[in-house]
Amino acid sequence: MTKIIPAILCGGVGSRLWPMSRALYPKQLLPLLSEQTMLQETVARVSDAARFAPPVMLCNSDHRFLIAAQLQESQIEHGGIILEPAGRNTAPAVALAALHADTPDALLLVLSADHMIANTEAFHAAIDSAAVAAQDGNLVTFGIEPNSPSTGYGYIRVGSAKVAPGVKAVEKFVEKPDLATAEGFLADGGYRWNAGMFLFRADRYLEELERHAPDILAQCRKSMAEASNDLDFVRPDETAFLECRSDSIDYAVMEKSDRAAVAPCDLGWSDIGSWGQLWEVGDKDGNGNVTVGDAMTEDSSGCYIRSEDKLIAAVGVDDLVIVSTPDAMLVTRKDRAQDVKKIVERLAKEGREEHNTGKRCYRPWGFYEGIHIGERHQVKHICVNPGAALSLQMHHHRAEHWIVVKGTAQVTRNDEVLLLTENEGTYIPLGATHRLENPGKVPLSMVEVQSGSYLGEDDIVRFEDVYNRVGEPVK
Repeated sequence: MTKIIPAILCGGVGSRLWPMSRALYPKQLLPLLSEQTMLQETVARVSDAARFAPPVMLCNSDHRFLIAAQLQESQIEHGGIILEPAGRNTAPAVALAALHADTPDALLLVLSADHMIANTEAFHAAIDSAAVAAQDGNLVTFGIEPNSPSTGYGYIRVGSAKVAPGVKAVEKFVEKPDLATAEGFLADGGYRWNAGMFLFRADRYLEELERHAPDILAQCRKSMAEASNDLDFVRPDETAFLECRSDSIDYAVMEKSDRAAVAPCDLGWSDIGSWGQLWEVGDKDGNGNVTVGDAMTEDSSGCYIRSEDKLIAAVGVDDLVIVSTPDAMLVTRKDRAQDVKKIVERLAKEGREEHNTGKRCYRPWGFYEGIHIGERHQVKHICVNPGAALSLQMHHHRAEHWIVVKGTAQVTRNDEVLLLTENEGTYIPLGATHRLENPGKVPLSMVEVQSGSYLGEDDIVRFEDVYNRVGEPVK
């Protein structure tokens, strides 16, 4: 059988899972369900080389190095990391992946990087059934067996016509219903949740897009025809892609196609869209509490409690979500967990950074995290991966003191090159051109003290950069 190319959609912010999920480090990059991140779990499910080709990743530029690093950490070969110039929903994103495919009739498996699938064996069985129908020219979606009258998902009415073993024609797609309608769907038994996972030939998807949304396909073709390569990344032309309108696969293609099919399946699936859903799938104690990290409960029930730093003690509370990170804490009733995104919107509107990033900020060379902020000064912990290097840069408004805690640092300061080991340090004057590198085989750990009139990250002027970031805005 033709190998299947997974096309993994890695976009999204996951604002309802704040304060863990942030714009620059969203839920798909977090280990919310196990020691692996949700992205790594998704890729692991399609790593069987006998069935799948290397996956194609679709993401935005801000997350490209994080995604590449997580794939490398999992020792997963990829078939390309395509950088969407802007968010335009799933129809254009999948068109980019289809145009990127090596052969026109390649089977494309569209998945989201932030979904949970508990039953991998059932997942693979559903894919095998769907692949037969897809090779015959059908566009197959996966219909999840509903276990509750959820109002958060769209539904699929399964038709009576058999397309292939385990696959039937779609009778109709249904928008997210109200509770009474969802209860009716559950009682009827002929409806499935629309999981937003698809399998089809690349050329068939493009044919259907040409028929039903030719303007989208035209801009995607132009964008990929003028694409450039940047290290391991594929950059579609920005000007052409920005002219593309936003639309989903469902609206642009599936709901209009006469070849839409559905593979009904029970996968232990969830899109993990809120803290309430994490509670639903989590391991509960005798009182129905899910605890992650340093947490204790007393006379409490039905709570989801997660600590990323300090001890959380919950006494005499029920049905709460309590999540603590180094820079923020969330407390909400479980039935209001969907409204967390309203806090994120307020943070963004008020210009606060807590919606964007946490104390630890990841970079292609490693990470830094804030330790202390005061008037005209701040202290950071910097960790540089072995063999990695920061850009050659300068600052207009701040000076820096560096102290090596662990490892070896090679420091370029104007025309000097210094080699520093543990407990040694140096000073970078305001305006000095400088670079920090780790020439060793262990992570370089440093303390940095910044002082000056302005300490924002955007006070960085890059001159050279091994990650091709010269000219990019610093976030």
